[in-house]
Amino acid sequence: MNALMIIRHGQSQWNLENRFTGWTDVPLTERGRADAQQTAEVLRDVRFDAGFTSRLQRASETMRIILEMLGQENIPVTVDSALNERHYGDLQGLNKAETAAKYGQEKVLQWRRGYAVRPPGGESIADTALRVLPFLRGYILPHVHAGKNVIVTASGNSMRPILQLFDRLDDETTATMEVGLCTPYIYWFEGEKLVKKEVRNVPGIVTKGASQTESTVKEGRV
Repeated sequence: MNALMIIRHGQSQWNLENRFTGWTDVPLTERGRADAQQTAEVLRDVRFDAGFTSRLQRASETMRIILEMLGQENIPVTVDSALNERHYGDLQGLNKAETAAKYGQEKVLQWRRGYAVRPPGGESIADTALRVLPFLRGYILPHVHAGKNVIVTASGNSMRPILQLFDRLDDETTATMEVGLCTPYIYWFEGEKLVKKEVRNVPGIVTKGASQTESTVKEGRV
């Protein structure tokens, strides 16, 4: 079997400040860099053949740290904006709590967790899927189906369409589920067949559903 490993970036400066980030290119915090190092420690059983990351430094820096810690920094890594976080439009840079106080908690929750709801001037999760999934099928999965171990670092909302596809989730679950920072979501393949899923615990990072054991997925071609 070979692995497709998908990891959300470590804590960014605007995660720390509770701001809508979107395509704003903010760096990792010291905690985010440390978490990426910790993540690498639970991945030492996998030798990667290729990597894919977004054009946002919080994702690319997470990739760099993990690969350097593993001594695998020489693998080919493709950088593409198709894996960027959803664009939050007019909300980018705004504090989430202050935005909720201004527009109302219900409206902001719709913008954040409605699958097809766009924030002003921005993308919905459905819009994000329209660029993420073609890139997944056209560039990432061919490596996986060829038996390669692939690592992807991206953002929470650009990961959601991928997790939805593999886990066969409905739109509401996809929009509301937790996607943990620096948590490895691992999908094991045999050729084009998805066989099983694993979500690994990283010391110091708490993610709902993470464990060192495998969880079931519906087997099938993806």
